[in-house]
Amino acid sequence: MDNKEDLLRERRKDEHVTLAYNSYKKQGTSFNDLKILGTSLPTIGVRDVDLTTSFAGLHFKWPFYINAMTGGSAHTKKINQELAEIARETEIAMAVGSQSAALKNQELEATFRVAREVNPSGKLFANVSPEVPVEKAKRAIEMLEADLLQIHINPAQELVMKEGDREFGHWIESLKRYVEEVDIPIVVKEVGFGMRKETVARLRELGIQTVDLGGKGGTNFAQIENDRRRDHAFDFLTDWGLTTAESLLDLQNEKSMDVEILASGGIKSALDMVKAYRLGARSAGMAGKILYRLKKEGKEAAVSEIEQLKESLVSLFVLLDSKNLSEVKQVPLIVSGELKDFCEARLIDYKVLANPEKSDLKE
Repeated sequence: MDNKEDLLRERRKDEHVTLAYNSYKKQGTSFNDLKILGTSLPTIGVRDVDLTTSFAGLHFKWPFYINAMTGGSAHTKKINQELAEIARETEIAMAVGSQSAALKNQELEATFRVAREVNPSGKLFANVSPEVPVEKAKRAIEMLEADLLQIHINPAQELVMKEGDREFGHWIESLKRYVEEVDIPIVVKEVGFGMRKETVARLRELGIQTVDLGGKGGTNFAQIENDRRRDHAFDFLTDWGLTTAESLLDLQNEKSMDVEILASGGIKSALDMVKAYRLGARSAGMAGKILYRLKKEGKEAAVSEIEQLKESLVSLFVLLDSKNLSEVKQVPLIVSGELKDFCEARLIDYKVLANPEKSDLKE
C-alpha cells in the first residue's frame, strides 16, 4: 500500500509540472490596471541604483527569487538541480516545492538535497504544509540546510484534490508551534489564491512576521487539480481567490500591522515587480516564467531571462528616479478598472497612491 501511495505522489508531482508548463502561456497578469508614473528628468543613473533587500532577517542581493515549484520524483529531481544551478549562477534565492513526499519516503530526499549540493552557498527555502509536524519539518530543513522555511497554506487546492486534506481547524495551533520551535526564519505562503488583510492580520497575531501573498494570476492549482479529476467537479473554483495586485492593495490601510510582505503569483515582468514594490512588497517570487523558459529553451535561456530581468529592473528604477525599494514606494501609482472597483469596495483610498505627497487627501 505504501509503495502504491509513493508512486501516486510521484506521479502527481510530475503531473503538476506538466500542467503548470502547459498553462503558463494562458496566464495573464493582475497588474494591468496599475499605472506607475515615471519622470523624464531622472537625477540618477544605473550605477546609483541599489536593489538589495531584506526580509525574515536575511539579506538578498536582488529583490526577486525562484519560488516553490517541485521535487518528489525522479523527473523533478532534475528540474530542482537545474533551478538550483540557475539560482547559483544568477545569485538569487530559491524555494523548493513541498517536501511532504520526501518526509514520507526517504528515497525521495535526494530530489530536494540536490538543490543544496549544486548551490552550497546560496539561500534556499525549505517547504512544508501545516499538516507536517514540527519534528518532521526540522528534517525538511536539514534536508536542504535551509536558510528559511516556507509554510504553504492551500485549502482551496486540498479541497479540489481528491486525495487532499479536508480538515483545517488545527492549522492555527500548528503555526503557533512552528513559531515557537523552529529556529530559522518562517514565511507563510499562499499557493495562488491570495490573502485578504484579515488573514494577514491573523497570521501576525500568531507570530508570523513574513507573508508571501501568493495571489491568483500565476499557476492555478485549483484548475490543475480539477484537470486531474475525471469529473471536473470543481470548475466553479477556477477563478477563486484574490489576485496578487488585489492582495497588495488590500493591505494599504494596514501600515501599522508590521508584517513583511512578499509578492508572488502572476509576476511576469520587471514592471510587475516594480508595481509590487510600490505597494510594499520587499521581494517578488517567480515560478512559472522560469520553469517555462527552462523547459522550453534550456538552462542557459533561463539564466539569460533572469539577467535581463535584473537589467530591466535597474532601468525602471532610473525612470522612476528611485535609488532603492524604499524610494520607489513614493512614486505615483494610478489604479483603474477592476482594481479601482476593488479599492472602492474595500474602502482603500487609491487617490493617495496616485498622490503620495498628499497623504492626507480625502475623497
